[in-house]
Amino acid sequence: MTKKNRSSAPETPATRMLRDHAVPFTAHFYEYQAHGGTRVPAQHLEVDEHRVIKTLIMENESGDPLIVLMHGDRTVSTKSLARRIGCKKVAPCQPETANRHSGYLVGGTSPFGIRRKDVPVYVEKSILALPTIFINGGRRGMLLQISPSALLDLLQPETVECGIEQ
Repeated sequence: MTKKNRSSAPETPATRMLRDHAVPFTAHFYEYQAHGGTRVPAQHLEVDEHRVIKTLIMENESGDPLIVLMHGDRTVSTKSLARRIGCKKVAPCQPETANRHSGYLVGGTSPFGIRRKDVPVYVEKSILALPTIFINGGRRGMLLQISPSALLDLLQPETVECGIEQ
């Protein structure tokens, strides 16, 4: 059974940032499973996996980090993304590197309140058309339901179209 409660959401850099900017959210808790991906929380929350948004920490050819927000049921075409953002190459980070860039553990990475402030954020354009999304709240086993407009307001991401069906 999924638990929902904004007031009992643990304090993380992500929830702190959302509260500081008066962004409404609802916290949803589920039993985290390593390598469960977005399928596990989507099933627990009984929502379409397309609405569960992955926060992916990647690097360009120079080792500079970037964040990609992608639908849970899609993967990132790294070649397409690299072309769209003017890089030669983009690749996912190793978990330890992703943890260092974001300040979060992989499986709990949120785009809100990350450690480094200079990391560019890219969002799959179709995410912004959803009525609400479920995105990691900075802790494994906790998703935050928010309006996609919060992504635009707080992160100023660049929109991209690089998602491919899994």
